[in-house]
Amino acid sequence: MKKILGALFVISCLTGCVSTHNDVLGTRHSQVQMRNYQSRAFETEDKAMVLRAVISTMQDLDFIIERADEKLGTISGTSFSNASKLTVSVRIVDGMTIVRANAQAGLRAISDPIPYQNFFNALSQSLFLEAFEVQ
Repeated sequence: MKKILGALFVISCLTGCVSTHNDVLGTRHSQVQMRNYQSRAFETEDKAMVLRAVISTMQDLDFIIERADEKLGTISGTSFSNASKLTVSVRIVDGMTIVRANAQAGLRAISDPIPYQNFFNALSQSLFLEAFEVQ
């Protein structure tokens, strides 16, 4: 009887930790969908130029740059006008520059594709290059 009660206790503890909630990390979109609208590819291998364009685009969108690391290819900024944070990574893959933006409002990830589209449209204009969706 003690073994059965012990087993039931262990099972109830383990199942209590399982989440059946689909809203993982504050988003209702799949990770593939989010990565699709968070990333764009540009036909250039000039990482430094893209990093400068990302910084100027973020500043144009009222972000204050907090960190920029050319070696890692990351830029982070905060916008006090809409209480959001934006982190952008830039990397070279197969002769293309891949730019990925991650935005959050407060502690929640922004899963709406519109802010990302606005960022990439502004970045494309700054670079004078067309952005392609990453496959």
